[in-house]
Amino acid sequence: MVVIKELNTMEELAMVHDIEHQIWEQHPVPLHQTFTAVKNGGIMLAAFEGGEVAGFSYGFAGFRDGKAYLCSHMLGIRPGLRSRKIGEQLKWQQREVAMRKGYDLIRWTFDPLETRNAYLNLTKLNATCNTYVENCYGEMKDGINKGLPSDRFEVFWHLDSPHVTRRRSMNVEGAVALNTVKEIGKGCLAYCGREVVELEAPVYSLAVPKEFQQLKAADPDLALEWRMKTRERFKALFAAGYAAVRITPYEKHAEYIFIRKDGLKLQG
Repeated sequence: MVVIKELNTMEELAMVHDIEHQIWEQHPVPLHQTFTAVKNGGIMLAAFEGGEVAGFSYGFAGFRDGKAYLCSHMLGIRPGLRSRKIGEQLKWQQREVAMRKGYDLIRWTFDPLETRNAYLNLTKLNATCNTYVENCYGEMKDGINKGLPSDRFEVFWHLDSPHVTRRRSMNVEGAVALNTVKEIGKGCLAYCGREVVELEAPVYSLAVPKEFQQLKAADPDLALEWRMKTRERFKALFAAGYAAVRITPYEKHAEYIFIRKDGLKLQG
């Protein structure tokens, strides 16, 4: 059984350092920083299983364009315990705690080629994305991110909106495919684009590799090609008024779904 607890003391906050190192192979966030953050509107949650920390989420107070929100900076699950919905439980608990503190919006970033994260953020949580940030964090040297531009989707989770609370289904049938994938050996997939003059269909789809870290390890040049070609497509879709709302996983690839942002119910 997983139990989720909000962490507030220096001693409690230190409990997540081991997981940080295991996941990202880098020094953890300093305790003085996380301690200051949680005392000033931030939230640190830990998931416990059998008395041990199985995962955590960390966010701090943010403010932009006259709007206060929670900036959800880190979500990590201990290796070996993934695919057990611990991350999803942490996020829904984060939502509850954030709303108690007065937030109605949580924002965070993720690599759009990491489909496990995309599935949680968009398909499970009903967050949305219409913002693409090129090389968001510059050159990163941790085990997951090194070797590629750190491009990111910025996610918007409107906590009390009908899009989130009613979990409403959207009509995404008949999506126009912007690309296909082709297997080229060693389990790698190549990007095969399709020409689109104007973006005006109700729904679009874009395919990406399902296991991007495996592809990157097998063929770094191909991984860079995926980064650059999907960057172009994502930015064009967002500029044309579309938002990413779902990702559907298949055996070897996954498909993002984009609909027009003005058709979403994002206000509480």
